Amino acid sequence: MKKPLIAASLAALLAGSLAGCAGPDVQHYKNVAPKLDVARYFAGTTDAWGMFQRRNGEVVKRFHVTITGTGDDQAFTLDERFRYDDGTTEQRVWKLTRAADGGWIGRAGDVRGEAKGEVAGNALRWQYTLMLPVDGTTWAMSMDDWMFLIDDCTMINRASMSKLGVEVGQVTLTFRRRACAP
Repeated sequence: MKKPLIAASLAALLAGSLAGCAGPDVQHYKNVAPKLDVARYFAGTTDAWGMFQRRNGEVVKRFHVTITGTGDDQAFTLDERFRYDDGTTEQRVWKLTRAADGGWIGRAGDVRGEAKGEVAGNALRWQYTLMLPVDGTTWAMSMDDWMFLIDDCTMINRASMSKLGVEVGQVTLTFRRRACAP
């Protein structure tokens, strides 16, 4: 009697987990304005303010990022300089190239393989594996990273981080182009 109950519970849990993985297709936003031009938005200097939250909602880290973008609409570099609320710093340099389908392919030192980016309307969806140092070891974190252009100056980013299919937390950022400063 207990085995069918356990099997049914596991099946329901698995179905719920798979449904949680199903999100909107980036093409859902293809007609939403303003249209995001990734290379144009990140050209020059952009500031971002963000936080990392555990899956229970607890904020465990806040940060500011200064991003310098150079290149053109086919290939460019994003030099990200992080300053965390505990005083630590980090740098990530992305090398981005335009994919044949109009999306983007990205590489960075702490990203395993390639990041795949798809753009539609005001949205960009990045998917990649971030190699994250945690307590003396390195975790391969699956990133499902969504960016939404709000206006010519502002973009909001929300990324889900998971390990072995289980969400560990979320990263939320607000970007603001310096060219838009008053």
